[in-house]
Amino acid sequence: MQCFTGMAGDDEERFIMKHFNHFIITCFLFLSLAAAAQDKEMEREKIRQQEEQKKSDKQRAVNRTLDSAVYLMEQGAYAEADTKFIYVLKNIRSVPSDLAYYFGENSYQLGKYKQSVDWLNKYIQLKGTNGKFSKLAVERLKVSESKLLEERQNAVQQTQEILSRDYDVDCGPSGKVICPVCSGSSVIVKKTYLGETYKPCAYCKSGYLTCEEYNKLLRGQLKTAQ
Repeated sequence: MQCFTGMAGDDEERFIMKHFNHFIITCFLFLSLAAAAQDKEMEREKIRQQEEQKKSDKQRAVNRTLDSAVYLMEQGAYAEADTKFIYVLKNIRSVPSDLAYYFGENSYQLGKYKQSVDWLNKYIQLKGTNGKFSKLAVERLKVSESKLLEERQNAVQQTQEILSRDYDVDCGPSGKVICPVCSGSSVIVKKTYLGETYKPCAYCKSGYLTCEEYNKLLRGQLKTAQ
């Protein structure tokens, strides 16, 4: 009986040790996984903070550029200001109302009346009559709209213009005219720092053009002599 009891005790001890070792290994694996997960979380947090810092740095740079654009506009450097305003618009998340006014005003100064009307209208829509620049925006908008209307009317008039180049000109009984390129000399004189150079006229042979050639020249269709 003592022999069997001793064997039973040994088995029990081995059983306990086996499960204890299993427990230790499980705990080790769990702690290792937990540590790895924590490291990954810390790495993600670090990356997130770096991204936030980049966004913050970019926003500060955009704000500085906007301040510079406003300063240039106030100094009358409208073209330079325009370049900076466009940079801000391309790199900003949402357009503040003041920028809508500044860009509309600067566009007016550059003669970009359609663009000016668009942005000044946007400012008025956002701020109504109570904005910092509302009064100025309304006054400038009226002028921009008037200028834009003039531009459109001029464009319509230009499309309705009747020009001589659109018609064949009657050259008279002779059927020829003095070449307007060389003034009838059949030679083109060019002045350089070395003196004068002479070249045959590329459009006529004897200082004259036929009526057909003359009309083609007026329309830009006359080819040079080979």
